[in-house]
Amino acid sequence: MTYTVNCSILLTELPLLERPAAARAAGFDAVEFWWPFAESVPSDRDVDAFVAAVRDAGVQLTGLNFNAGDMPGGDRGLVSWPARSREFRDNLAVVAGIGDALGCRAFNALYGNRIDGVSAEVHDGVAVENLAAAAEAVAVIGGTVLLEPVSGAPRYPLRTAADVLEVIDSVREASGARNVKLLADFYHLAVNGDDVAAVIEAHAADFGHIQIADNPGRGAPGTGDLPLDDWIARSHELGYSGAIGLEYKAPIATAFDWLASAPAAEAAR
Repeated sequence: MTYTVNCSILLTELPLLERPAAARAAGFDAVEFWWPFAESVPSDRDVDAFVAAVRDAGVQLTGLNFNAGDMPGGDRGLVSWPARSREFRDNLAVVAGIGDALGCRAFNALYGNRIDGVSAEVHDGVAVENLAAAAEAVAVIGGTVLLEPVSGAPRYPLRTAADVLEVIDSVREASGARNVKLLADFYHLAVNGDDVAAVIEAHAADFGHIQIADNPGRGAPGTGDLPLDDWIARSHELGYSGAIGLEYKAPIATAFDWLASAPAAEAAR
């Protein structure tokens, strides 16, 4: 098992480009990021600086988000947002290029909030088209598009694993794409009231990725009451062999203290 540090929610006391090296200094050899730029098509200089920061740190980039809009401002993705569909499409080649340069093969596409004045049918039709385009764009590098449920965003329509799997089925029916998979974020699923254990039993072997945080508080494992160790272990028993994304909130000074008592901690870093 490998833990991969989400450097967009952890180590945030440091400038973004210093975080891969900080993760390496903390003993990890893998990192993931939300979209690290302000626009869908950043300058070549900014892309090169990001790629260099990951390479120079000696870590593997295991996951990268497509542009999801202004996350601090409340945006939760462009996939189903008709007015920003072109922006999402323009982002695809950049994401695939970074993935190719850094050997990253997992790309998270946040679905997007419902927008006033736009029907659910229009949202979902746009989403199927955009997810199919994303799947095609990353397929050339052996990539997988990830789709996840999200909590804490009332207008975000994908709240359970079943919601996500229904969209994935629609994309497969429309385009034949087989490289769109569920990102099983145990925190979001639990907060939204999904039966995480049942989701694992039914789908673990086909998870595209797992991310974790404890609840309440979205803190480090062990700060809440979610049985994260049990869920991870069962996922592995059922065939999940990927990394475990650390996507929780914690100050840099204590962010990884929990690992001292975690099962197989040293082998996981």
